[in-house]
Amino acid sequence: MKTHHAAVPATFALLLAAPAAADEACRAMADLRINDVNMLSAVTVAATEDLPEFCSVRGYIRPAINFEIRLPTEWNGGLYMAGCGGFCGQLLSDAPGFVNAMNHGLRRGYAAATMDGGHWGTSSVDARWAHHDRLAEVDWGDRAVRETAKLAQTVIARFYDADPSPRIFAGCSTGGRQANMLALREPGLFDGILNGAPAMNYTDLVATWMASVVQANTAADGSRIIGPGDVGLIREHVLAQCDAADGLEDGLISNPDDCSVDWSAIACGEGTNAPCLSAAQIDTLVAWTETGAVNSAGERLYPATVPFGSEPFWGLWLTGFEGGGGALVPVFNQNFLQFMAFREDPGEGFTPLDFDFDTHPAELAYMGRIYNADTPDLTAFAEAGGRMITWHGLADAIVPHGKTVDFFERLQSAHGAALDGVNRLFLIPGMDHCGIQPGPGITSAGFDPLTALENWLAGGPAPESMTITRHDAEGNVDWARPVCAWPARAVHDGTGDWRDPASFACAE
Repeated sequence: MKTHHAAVPATFALLLAAPAAADEACRAMADLRINDVNMLSAVTVAATEDLPEFCSVRGYIRPAINFEIRLPTEWNGGLYMAGCGGFCGQLLSDAPGFVNAMNHGLRRGYAAATMDGGHWGTSSVDARWAHHDRLAEVDWGDRAVRETAKLAQTVIARFYDADPSPRIFAGCSTGGRQANMLALREPGLFDGILNGAPAMNYTDLVATWMASVVQANTAADGSRIIGPGDVGLIREHVLAQCDAADGLEDGLISNPDDCSVDWSAIACGEGTNAPCLSAAQIDTLVAWTETGAVNSAGERLYPATVPFGSEPFWGLWLTGFEGGGGALVPVFNQNFLQFMAFREDPGEGFTPLDFDFDTHPAELAYMGRIYNADTPDLTAFAEAGGRMITWHGLADAIVPHGKTVDFFERLQSAHGAALDGVNRLFLIPGMDHCGIQPGPGITSAGFDPLTALENWLAGGPAPESMTITRHDAEGNVDWARPVCAWPARAVHDGTGDWRDPASFACAE
């Protein structure tokens, strides 16, 4: 396989020694004439402690895909494009960290690009832009990513007089759906893809499964059955029953799928004085963690449930926080059902409680063809020489990993052993959705799939494991261990320090 990193062309290297000429070359990007593209600005941005000097090119692809492309003065020869999260709607060029963040690539010398999903929204949970607007839905579905990627490669070729290599896309959640969509619909557009916590089937996940989560936690009077004040007791009880299931008591549930929880010990009984859970609360927990989304015949409609070990993160996603805020799953679900899920939008009068698990799932198929990216066939991507690393936190309560595992099982059935040479899956214990919230496990700062992908693209072997690192509040390393390519898992040797990665090995 060819080595992808390219040298900076001689014509552009001359500009590095001539700041005025480099600045003029940057400003000239605003005058490019490209079909269906309106360039708005091109300016040189001085280096900071965090970022190198770059040329910022902004504009929009008609009708409404806003983009930014950042062209570093010292270029490593590649393109790094970032996806967007939720319903997108904002041009988050300076998103912090690693997830859906173009600057993660820019810091390494890549030309970087991102876009807003083809519309404007007040936040990533606001879907009102989609109300009776099929073109905006199509743009969000895949056109915004596809057209921005093509434009970025054109602009890079004009600016540096060289095509980018390697071409890498990185996205998580909706960005992970975009990653899968690129591999399926534009298999030759990127050499490498980083695919995090992919919300690859939006209709089944955000409509059907999330409606089941909301309905299970809604009492007859409309109040929440499980609220933020209940999470501490639930978390302690789950940890007591599941922490040691992997052979280690380390405060981390490494294999949530191997754990089952008996709630009887904390069920309220007559005369109970200790903190306890009502029968209704236990019913909700069983619905969340065991039953999932089902129809009246008991048929499973989505292959995932809320994973044990995700309790530290429920405030943001499921229960809300003490004092208000959080509980984004009901907000995502309601916005999607009202404005995006159906061929004809029901509008603001429709709520998650109106969702019928017998009739409505079939009505989602039309929009599913626009949004969904879970066809288990990477043949074209493989033939194009593509390489993908998929990663998913095992403590993800909004896009649970069960669907990703189900997808990989179907991929393996379709591709057999050849799958390992195209797409590797890494399931990360203790990680929240995209590593957004710090907790007992890993945050995105303790995980570096980009280096693994770069090595793979440069001709190295497919990654068998990557090291994950947990830092304490002062930034010191608390512990580290390998995370293994699925279906293998990191197994402790039984004697070594569990904080030392050398005490683990990958085994199926």
